[in-house]
Amino acid sequence: MPIEVDIDVMLARRKMSVGELAERVGITPANLAVLKNGRAKAVRFATLAALCEALDCQPGDLLRWHPAPTDPTEALEPAAQD
Repeated sequence: MPIEVDIDVMLARRKMSVGELAERVGITPANLAVLKNGRAKAVRFATLAALCEALDCQPGDLLRWHPAPTDPTEALEPAAQD
């Protein structure tokens, strides 16, 4: 998927657990795991705003866009790390 979620990065920077973040945001740890692992199909702006408030960050700190590969062989190569 061309959208990558960096919630783990922000959690590490803030030295916060998934459970603590879920509690602050008001969602279940299971739903937060779906979001942070990139398996969510959508995220509500209210949830994104709550995540940003709890983590003291901007939406762009949590979400990154990468274009989908146009060459089918590119999908087989590991993504470069930033």
